[in-house]
Amino acid sequence: MMDAQVENAIEIGFNPAADQNLKRQAFDFLGQLRSESSGWQVCLSLFTRTPRSSEVVRLVSLELVNNAIQIQQLDTQSLAFVKENLLDYLRRIYGGASSPEELDSASIQNKLTQTLTYLFMALYASGWESFFDDLLSLTGLASGSGEGNVAGTGIYLRALHSVHEEIADQLMPRTADEQRRCNELKDLVRARDVSKIAESWPVILSRWLEQNDVIIEMCLRTVGRWVSWIDIALVVREPLLSQLFQIAGRNKVEGVDRVRDVAIDTFTEIVAKKMNPSDKIEMIIFLNLGDIVGKLIASPPLHDLRETPQYDTDLAESVAKLVNNAAFDIVKTLDGEQANELARGKANELLQIFVPYILRFFSDDFDEICSVMIPSLIDLLTFFRKDAKAKGGLDPKYAGMLPPILNAIISKMKYDETASWGTEDDETDEAEFQELRKRLQVLQQAVAAVDEVLYIGVLSNVIGDTFIRYSQSPSQLSWRDLDLALHEMFLFGEPAMRSGGLYHKGQPASLAAERLVQMMAQMVDSDVASFPHPAIQLQYMEICVRYAHFFEYHAASVPRVLENFVRFVHHDHIRVKTRSWYLFHRLVKHLRSQLGDVSQTVVQAIGDLLVIRAELPPEGSGDDKSSNEDDSADAIFSSQLFLFEAVGCISSVASVPVEQRVLHAATVLNPLFADLQTHLEPAKNGDERAGLQIHHDIMAIGTLARGFSDWMPGSTTTTSSAPPEQLSEEFARAAEAILVTLESLKSSLEIRTAARFAFSRLIGVLGARILPQISRWIDGLLLDSSSRDEMTTFLRLLDQIVYGFKGEIYNVLDSLLTPLLQRVFSGLAEPTSGTDDEVQLVELRRAYLNSLLIILNNDLSAVLVSNANQQTFETVITTLEHFTRDVTDFPTAKLAFGVLSRMCTVWGGPDLAIPSFPPADPSTPTVTSPAPTFPGFDHFMMTKFSPLCWSLPTNPAFDPKDPQGRQVLGEIAQLQRTILSKTGTDFLAYLREVELRGLGIEGDPAEEYLRALSTLDLKGFKQFFQAFVQRTGA
Repeated sequence: MMDAQVENAIEIGFNPAADQNLKRQAFDFLGQLRSESSGWQVCLSLFTRTPRSSEVVRLVSLELVNNAIQIQQLDTQSLAFVKENLLDYLRRIYGGASSPEELDSASIQNKLTQTLTYLFMALYASGWESFFDDLLSLTGLASGSGEGNVAGTGIYLRALHSVHEEIADQLMPRTADEQRRCNELKDLVRARDVSKIAESWPVILSRWLEQNDVIIEMCLRTVGRWVSWIDIALVVREPLLSQLFQIAGRNKVEGVDRVRDVAIDTFTEIVAKKMNPSDKIEMIIFLNLGDIVGKLIASPPLHDLRETPQYDTDLAESVAKLVNNAAFDIVKTLDGEQANELARGKANELLQIFVPYILRFFSDDFDEICSVMIPSLIDLLTFFRKDAKAKGGLDPKYAGMLPPILNAIISKMKYDETASWGTEDDETDEAEFQELRKRLQVLQQAVAAVDEVLYIGVLSNVIGDTFIRYSQSPSQLSWRDLDLALHEMFLFGEPAMRSGGLYHKGQPASLAAERLVQMMAQMVDSDVASFPHPAIQLQYMEICVRYAHFFEYHAASVPRVLENFVRFVHHDHIRVKTRSWYLFHRLVKHLRSQLGDVSQTVVQAIGDLLVIRAELPPEGSGDDKSSNEDDSADAIFSSQLFLFEAVGCISSVASVPVEQRVLHAATVLNPLFADLQTHLEPAKNGDERAGLQIHHDIMAIGTLARGFSDWMPGSTTTTSSAPPEQLSEEFARAAEAILVTLESLKSSLEIRTAARFAFSRLIGVLGARILPQISRWIDGLLLDSSSRDEMTTFLRLLDQIVYGFKGEIYNVLDSLLTPLLQRVFSGLAEPTSGTDDEVQLVELRRAYLNSLLIILNNDLSAVLVSNANQQTFETVITTLEHFTRDVTDFPTAKLAFGVLSRMCTVWGGPDLAIPSFPPADPSTPTVTSPAPTFPGFDHFMMTKFSPLCWSLPTNPAFDPKDPQGRQVLGEIAQLQRTILSKTGTDFLAYLREVELRGLGIEGDPAEEYLRALSTLDLKGFKQFFQAFVQRTGA
């Protein structure tokens, strides 16, 4: 009755067409059955009974049995019962008497093998010691003779595979206890059964070779897996080796030979076996691996068919892995210290044999096969580098290997003859090839590290010869050859610019730099830029930008290069055009000092590209990223901005008259002003495209300003100076145009973002002219609806202005501080929802505190307590109190204590002599009285600031051992010392009589604290305070 219930529940639960309520009930029933200690018995019966249940019932039933075994629901007696029932089932179904129709499906066999493995884990040590004997008997070959049984052999091999995965697979994560248990089982298998298991493999291969490839493949894979943890002598012996050689060497007339490939993989696993280096070399020689690989390479699938569509890439990859593993051990023997001289000598002989094999597969047309060999080449070149360093040069027996290795690397850098460029269908192939080129670059650098002179000579010849051939017959040269030369030339900068540049004191900095200078001259003179392929044009521009230093010493080449760049920025190919806009900007920025004479010509030549045409994204595109996202309207506009900056760079050269600079600026700005005016009304009426057009116009104005002047007030990172007054006046018109637009459209986040972008870049070109406008910028950029991120960004910009114009900004800052801080306070008070909000709140807190420090550190502290801002100052103190108590944000608390310390320093008056301890005779007036900037501030420091020093350490959630918490304690100690330096004995008295007593710190601990505060230097007191808090739990 129970059998029928379980069977019915499984049928309903796994029937897609069943009623959902019934399915839910069925799964609830099965879940309950899973947890019952006797539920497995019904399931075992459902699996083994005759007539059979349905496939799904048997599969689920066996899974429930597996679960019971795995979670150790079954006692020893129950496990034995399961074992006997399943063994009886195996003998009945897989013992050779069943017809093919009676055999289980592959999924059932997999699940059954899993059950057998769980029983092995539970009973092999004690309870089922004959596990392997029982399964081996199913093969019909246990005695070494007989007809054999395919079904039983399949189950036996499946079980061997599953046992390996469970106890020996290195990739399977295990706990320490699980690993210990697996090691014990492996030891038991080695002691009891591994010999007979190893003896079964050649018997199985002999019986089923040429009869059943599935069985042969399963057997070979089992050998390949087990060899990693059993005695190698059980595998490297006859007749198994002869069988492996026979299978690995066979040639199918047609199609892929999976069995042969697996045989080679088995050799690979044998070679990968962890062994002493000397023993490994002996095994490679014993296996005659060099000869095996040589014959495989010469076989028709790898030799005769190599240049045909029938080329066997699977076989090639398998042999390549075998060569890679062998090469790894050969190099390891040569590079290590474990092997003796005899083994090293034999390893050197093997290296001479295997290097051609390495290069054969490394040079394969298929990149997947080439990639297999890269690890062994890296190992080999690393060994060569060590050898060359130790001996002052590469050993002659290795030196001859280096040129063919380098030539092979260079050859693989070239686009395949079947490869195309720039088409959407080839984007994945292109990305993979570029990734391969990065790996090949590492190999080239490794060759250069071994023998830089060889590297320089070979690359110079490859690149120079290509340019010569191009000059002689441009139409005869493939774009792939030219691309290879240019790509190698780009990479050649690694050794050529190692010292920081191409030139040193007017001369090439090194031999590599000298050769690169020659290449640059050849490239420019050969007019490579005229080659019609886009890939060549892009490479040309990248090289010109990377080695722009060359043109400082070859000014005659600049006009020709500029002419080419102007042609490329108008290119029809979108990828060339947009990339050229960025590269053009980079080039003119580097060469701006040489472009004064041609600035007007260049600006006019690219003027047609400065027309902005905003495009809304296609409807329904959402956040989807297509494969052509670099060609989207947004991406194109972002690239177009580089042209605006480039125009600014060219136009602002010192040799260009100021009037001409102003004219260039006006020529670009006036169309933008007109465009803003044209689109303002439609944007106000909700026209989305008009709003986007205005956004782009404002961004362009800001970018142009950045090109004209990268000077920033107060900055020490640029050598530029403030722009001329006439130019600032022209950009003041731009700022006004943006402000008018912003005031009309400030509700748009997009417009505010563009305006903030422009504002940050207008600072450098407007200088002090921007100060009267700041209140309008604040009104436009900081609304009640502005995000914390917007406020944070604006505060950082304002910090730059305050720092840069500290001598001129007081009145402006005095009038705008309160409205600015009110917006900030509003942002700080808003509740957070989610991680992003919390991060933005933390950033706003720190930006606000940094702004206070900027004001305090630049002689502008009076603005905080002026008549206009007095009431706001009280809120400032309240926020500081809040931050200093926040145990969840130590960096902000540390910064807040730093602000308090700075306030004490600025307003606390002159430093007093630190009073001695114990206090000196009161009749001897050695200490002067506090003289704060504001009457009563000394008392304010003691009664308002000092108690804050204890609010964080006394919080139960505060951990004084936390590294960030200790930093806060250090800042608190600084504040205590600063207050003492401003108030002297008054502070010591206040601490003893009020503050420490209120904290319950009296007597010796209080005196100890006061003595440390008075006598230790700042570093010493910080250490004391951290220890004091930890000790007293203050």
